Amino acid sequence: MGELFGTLSDGAPVHRWTLERGGTRVRVLSYGGIVQSVEIPDREGRPADVVLGFPSLDGYLTHRGPYLGALVGRYANRIGGARFPLDGRTYALAPNNGPNSLHGGEEGFDRRVWDVAPVEHGVRLSRVSPHGEEGFPGRLEVTATYTLDASGALRIAYEAVTDAPTVVNLTNHTYWNLGGPGSGHAGGHELRLAASRYTPVDADLIPEGAPLDVTGTRFDFRAARKTGSGYDHNFVLDKGVTAAAEEVAELHDPASGRTLTVSTTEPGLQLYTADHLGAPFGPGEGIALETQHFPDSPNRPDFPTTRLDPGEVYRSETAYGFLARQPS
Repeated sequence: MGELFGTLSDGAPVHRWTLERGGTRVRVLSYGGIVQSVEIPDREGRPADVVLGFPSLDGYLTHRGPYLGALVGRYANRIGGARFPLDGRTYALAPNNGPNSLHGGEEGFDRRVWDVAPVEHGVRLSRVSPHGEEGFPGRLEVTATYTLDASGALRIAYEAVTDAPTVVNLTNHTYWNLGGPGSGHAGGHELRLAASRYTPVDADLIPEGAPLDVTGTRFDFRAARKTGSGYDHNFVLDKGVTAAAEEVAELHDPASGRTLTVSTTEPGLQLYTADHLGAPFGPGEGIALETQHFPDSPNRPDFPTTRLDPGEVYRSETAYGFLARQPS
C-alpha cells in the first residue's frame, strides 16, 4: 500500500507510491494516475525534481486545467465539435474546450481515483470506464503500468479492452523542466524530434487539411534547437505506429546537462510549450511532450485509426529515459 496523500470530498482516499531505481525517483498518485515528481541528477550528480507538480492533493483539485502529470483519456487531445461518428451513429461529448472535447471531457481519466497494485519495479493502475462515461460508448477496462528499468527510465504501458466499438487515445501529460524548481522559463531547452511533418490547425486547434512538411518552417526540430514558445501542435512521427517503442525525441537543458529521451509506439507527439500556464507556475515554465494518436482522429478517416473493437487489445507504450551530458 502506498502512503496516504489526501482525501477527496466524498471521503475517497488518494495514495502516493514511490518508485526508485537506476538513479531515478518517481512519485505516482492514485488520483488521475498523476506523475507528481521525477527526481534525476544533473551533470554534477545533484538531484532535482524535473516535472511540474503540487506538494498536496489540494493543488491538483484546485488547479484542474493544466492536467499536471496526469493520465488523460478516454481520448487525449481534442475531438472537434465534441462529437464523432461510429458505425452510423453520432456520439456527443462534453464541449469542455470551446466547441471541442479535450482530454476525455469534464471528468476524464485525470480526475478519477485508480486502483493501484504493486508490480516488479513499479505499480499497475486500473479502472473500468462504464459505457456512456463522458459520452463514449462501450465498457472500457483500462490498465496503465508504471515501471523503472535498470537504467532509471520511466516506462508507461497502457492496455484496454472494450465490450462495444469505441475510440481510445491515452497519454501522459507531464510538464518537463529539466532545470529543476525555480529555473524559470523552459524555452531555452533544446529539442530534437524525428518528425518531418506536422498537422496544421484552425483557431480552435483542430487539425485542418493534410499534414504539412516542416522544412523551412518553425516546426522543423529534426536538428536540435531551442523550443522557444508558441507551440500546441501535433507532430507526425516519421516511424508511424510501431509494435515496440522507438526513440522519437530528445529534450536537453544546456545549463544542467540533464537530457530526456522519449520513445514510443505512438504515431504522433503533441508539443505544448505551456504559454498560458497559470499560477503558481509561470507561462512557459514547463514543456509537455504528449505521445499520442492524432487529434480529432475519430472525425478524420485519413488519420491512423483510434477505433477499438471487442476482442481487440489497445496497447501503447512510452518510455522516458534520463541522462546528464557534459558541455560540448
